[in-house]
Order: sequence, then C-alpha cells, then structure tokens
Amino acid sequence: MERIELSIPGEVPYEIVLGQGILPFLGEELEALSVSGSLMVITDTEVGKRYLPTLKNALEKTGFQVSVVTVPSGEEAKSVQCAAEVWRAMADCKLSRDSYVLALGGGVVGDLAGFCASTFMRGLQVVQIPTTLLSMVDSSVGGKTAINLDLGKNLVGSFWQPVMVCADISLLQSLPEREWTCGCGEIVKSAVIDSPSFFDWLTSHSDGLQQRDPEVVQEAIKRCVTFKASVVTRDKNETAGVRECLNYGHTLAHAIEAFSGYGVYSHGHAVAQGMRFASRLAAGLGYCDFDFVCAQDELLDRFGLTEITLNGSSEELLALMKVDKKVRHGVLRFVLPFDYGVWEVQDLSDELVDQYLQAWLASQQH
Repeated sequence: MERIELSIPGEVPYEIVLGQGILPFLGEELEALSVSGSLMVITDTEVGKRYLPTLKNALEKTGFQVSVVTVPSGEEAKSVQCAAEVWRAMADCKLSRDSYVLALGGGVVGDLAGFCASTFMRGLQVVQIPTTLLSMVDSSVGGKTAINLDLGKNLVGSFWQPVMVCADISLLQSLPEREWTCGCGEIVKSAVIDSPSFFDWLTSHSDGLQQRDPEVVQEAIKRCVTFKASVVTRDKNETAGVRECLNYGHTLAHAIEAFSGYGVYSHGHAVAQGMRFASRLAAGLGYCDFDFVCAQDELLDRFGLTEITLNGSSEELLALMKVDKKVRHGVLRFVLPFDYGVWEVQDLSDELVDQYLQAWLASQQH
C-alpha cells in the first residue's frame, strides 16, 4: 500500500491511498481519520451490484451507520434531475454537516457525488472510491466536481476537495476493455504533459499496462496521481494558468462527445482524438516537430485509441468547442505541446481552428 499526500494551500491535506485489497479495510481507514457521523454511499447500478456489499460490510463492522443512493450507470446520471434526486435523498436521510459522502464508482459517480456533497448544506465531506482506471488516474484527484447541461459537459460544478481517495487496484481486474482503454487515454495525456521520463516509461511498459500487470498498473496510477497532485497544489481553482495543462486534448474531446452523443465514444478515446488534433495544431504553428506527433500517435495506437471518423462539419464542432470552459471573451484556448512536459495555453482564432478542423476531418475520409 502506498500513500500520496496532496497538500493544497488553504485546504486540509489529504491522502490518496493506493494498493491492492484496500476496500475491505476502509472502515479502519476512516476511523484513523477520526470520521464520525452518518455515511451515505452514492454508487451506480452496475458498480453497486459488484462492490457495494463489500463496502457496506467494511463500514458497518466498524460501527458506521450507512445509507445508500443508487443512480443509473452512465453519463446520464450527471444531470440536474439526478442531482436533485440525490439532494432529496440526503434530506430524507437527515444528513447533517458532520455526515460524509462516499463516492463508489467511476468518474460519473465521483463528479455527481462530489457536486451534490459540495452544495448540500453548503458542503459535506467526501471520500472518493474510484472503481475505473480513468477515475483512479484523473477525476478522483483534485477536487473538480460537475454535472452536465444539454449545452455541454461539466458546465455546472464546483471545486471541492475530498478528505481521502481510496484507489484499490484490485477493483480494476474486472473492468471492461472499453473502460480500460478509456483510462489509458488519460494516462497517455498525463505522460505527454508531465515529462520525457514518464513518456519513455509508458512507452516501454505499454504491454504490461495493456495486460493489467498489477505492478505496472500501480506504478502508472502513482505517476499520474503524483503529477496531478503537483499541478493541483500550485493551482487549486485553475486560476494561475498551471492546471489548464490537464485539459490537453479536452477542448475537441468534449465537442466530440457532445456531437456524437455521450457514451458513443469513451471519454479517453475522445481525449485521444483531441490530443492528435492539438499536436497537429502545435506542429503546424511550429511549436513541436512531427516526430513528437508521430510518437504520440504511435503510443495512442498501441492502446487501441485509434482515429475515429466523424460525420460532422468543422462548423458544428467549432460551435461546440465555443462552449468549452477555457474560452475567454469568446476566444478559443488550446493546450499546445512544445515537447514532453513543455506546453503553453494559446488563444487561437476561429478561422485558424476551423482550417485545421477541416483538414483533420478530411484526413479521416482516406
């Protein structure tokens, strides 16, 4: 078991607990944090069937009172309607300011539970228990919470740090291949924007990660979490221009997800397309060379994050990108790579982005 501390200025430090077989001992971990009061577990229908009994037993054997809210599986749970149902359940269960919310699931559950906890009674404490590779390497760490609107993804949300993240990698062995590949997309993203050493390590251990070798998986998660922690500690609320690097590939990715319909492409697969596009933008502007673009493409291909074909226009995608949270005064902003671990956020004109979108869409037809 490994413990990675995330210490953010103005926040209580918390740990990301990483290892095998942690879930059955979560009650003891919460006792060590001096957690008291009632607990509410928020999970989804699929994860609940598999892991809720183990979690409930772990909590109840240490004397905690536990209530459970189960939401639908999938992106549809990140809705205003679903959030309202969770708030109602919190009120019905008489949660109070000393209650804790435990998010048992992937990124959707983590986002929804975190957002509802951050807003109910002006804030309840949260424990993140990620059950997917994507949520372990990314969304469970850093305090971003959100729900979707019809206009776009993650448009309503808050920054709300958890008191602990419990990443039990034994939960990943049964993860469907699509979800595994999705998480690999975020791992490649982290490697590209972190450092040459992370990118080289991932390139040399790609087979082990695909085969779900426990040691390789744990090391990959550790590297991602350590990198993200170093970013978040310097820019908690994404106001200092540091945390924006974590959005590499996401400007186009969110547009692809909205255009195609949430769930058609996994988030990681959409991010991979966004990374391909952003690297070509950067190369065209002279920021990085095409060796960088090719190396990134090759690593994405190794994980099955291949190019997709979109039956849409550049105008449609551009309009969706304009809803992106990084937009300032109506101007698109892209995280552009110069090299591994070297990047800048650039304001780009609609005309320039449209030109590259047209070329990117045309290349998919060949």
